[in-house]
Amino acid sequence: MHRVMNNDMAKMDLGRPIGIYMEESTNMKIYIAFLRGINISGKNKVPMAELKKAFEELGGGAVKTYLNSGNVIFSSGEDNIGSLTSRIEVMIKDRFGLDIPVFVISKEDLEDILQHAPDWWGDENKEIYDNLIFIMPPATFAELWGEIGEPKEGLEKIKDYKETVFWSFSRKDYQKTNWWPKTASTNISRKLTIRTANTIRKIVGM
Repeated sequence: MHRVMNNDMAKMDLGRPIGIYMEESTNMKIYIAFLRGINISGKNKVPMAELKKAFEELGGGAVKTYLNSGNVIFSSGEDNIGSLTSRIEVMIKDRFGLDIPVFVISKEDLEDILQHAPDWWGDENKEIYDNLIFIMPPATFAELWGEIGEPKEGLEKIKDYKETVFWSFSRKDYQKTNWWPKTASTNISRKLTIRTANTIRKIVGM
């Protein structure tokens, strides 16, 4: 008897674990996955071509990567961010042998965050370095503030919005800031991943 398979059945028959597969639907959304701490000083090496292929095999559609720091744009019918994040982290562990935290956000939500950027963030001032900090759940801004504390007046500014923090600081005096060393050395640093304003804007425009 001839067996007719729909697209979902066919993809699962290709050997993809059902528990990791990103289910397709007619209501596809665009997401961005920000991987933390890959391809830094020769550590946690993840080739972008292989990462793109891994997302495609996971079921992601229209997969693109940007830069070497682990920024993946893809579409999925999954609407549960927590589930999506877990599946991606499992895939990275299985595929690359790395325990890499991942922050996943819809393109729509990232656009909303950019619309709420303060006036001092991401302007044309070449003396200022503008970053966006993503706080990975279940960590919160209150925990981040509790560990790092206030920004150094006159050298840096911060503003939190949803699960992100707009952070700008002096390029010349960055080592004198409070947040620069602590975002990399405190206990909560593993729950953060950081991108520049230019990177975020480029990704939103892709």
